[in-house]
Amino acid sequence: MQTSFTPEQLRDPGIQRANDILRSCVHCGFCTATCPTYQVLGDELDSPRGRIYLIKDMLEQGRAADAQTVKHVDRCLSCLACMSTCPSGVHYMHLVDLAREHIENTYQRPLGDRALRWVLAQILPYPYRFRLAILGAWIARPFKGLLPAKLRALVEFAPKSLPPVSRNDDAQVFAAIGPRRKRVALMTGCAQKALNTDINDATIRILRRHGCEVVVAKGAGCCGALTHHMGKTSESHRTAAKNINAWMAEIDGEGLDAIVINTSGCGTTVKDYGHMFRNEPLAAEAAKIAALARDISEVLIDLDLPKGNGNLRVAYHAACSLQHGQQIKTHPKTLLKQAGFQVVEPQDAHLCCGSAGTYNLLQPEISGQLKARKVDTLIATSPQVIAAGNIGCMMQIGDAVGVPVVHTVELLDWATGGPKPRAML
Repeated sequence: MQTSFTPEQLRDPGIQRANDILRSCVHCGFCTATCPTYQVLGDELDSPRGRIYLIKDMLEQGRAADAQTVKHVDRCLSCLACMSTCPSGVHYMHLVDLAREHIENTYQRPLGDRALRWVLAQILPYPYRFRLAILGAWIARPFKGLLPAKLRALVEFAPKSLPPVSRNDDAQVFAAIGPRRKRVALMTGCAQKALNTDINDATIRILRRHGCEVVVAKGAGCCGALTHHMGKTSESHRTAAKNINAWMAEIDGEGLDAIVINTSGCGTTVKDYGHMFRNEPLAAEAAKIAALARDISEVLIDLDLPKGNGNLRVAYHAACSLQHGQQIKTHPKTLLKQAGFQVVEPQDAHLCCGSAGTYNLLQPEISGQLKARKVDTLIATSPQVIAAGNIGCMMQIGDAVGVPVVHTVELLDWATGGPKPRAML
């Protein structure tokens, strides 16, 4: 794609990066075949190619974002299926994130939209605030029919119950059981700690049983993804910097072999810290952290788990952030099969379920259509249980599929000596 940025514009590192990405696009349109919003809405501007044109025009002209551009960029899930499909290697993720930052800085959203985004940014990355918000949603649930669509989506998103706070999420060190093979830091996350404590607990158990010393670093928390994808760059970098400093303290101390992440949306962001901080004082440290980041499935593959005693038909739901964002497509399925499970996949395994971080709260109608589509294809596999590697996906489909939805690591922990997942009891 030909671009016409001025030399002055190209002195901005963000614009230079956008220029490089735009020039790699050849207009082929392969991305439209795998874009969920294009398939649902049928509008070229709701495809990656259409959004690229809008972003290019906005950035080249150096103008404030307009309502049309905002509408179509907001509708993007950042599922990144387009990046798996693109034959030219267009790094759409960096481009759309830059567009979101530009929108945040130049566009005056309607008051209700601004307020909702502020609330999400102030609540979701903070587990205790999130728990209080869920209590508020329970109180509001009887009146949800009177609420506007987006507020109703917030109330409907709230789970019917919350687990007790797990003290395993506190800063501490868990010794390896038997000879130590690795020393790893576990990212305990933010929303996941409020919604489902079983995932981190299972991760700690299985890693310890297979020779890993597990560190929960003091000061680590939200990865920054939720605010990053809303264009709130200063907020996302502030929380990400806390992680970088916390993990660097461990690296500089006894060292780390990996930073283990069991929420794939977070993993995609942490692995991109090197790019996010490339022009900031923490650039070298961020790049080191990004290089150490591993999805839990990558770590377990390296540990060569023993064959398990799983004996269930498991539908594997491939989270977009794992299969497209991190390009991890086979490890979870390989591990489940080795553990004895019969693994099946839905027909549209490459398509998004509609969760996408805050998307199901900000775009509830489109999210609902994608959810219904995904649920139908999962049910069609006749599973006894559904496994996924991302808490957002688990929450999105969990109340609609009629079978337990658990994290992949919970099944692997159970099959190799841990307790049966609580959701399956």
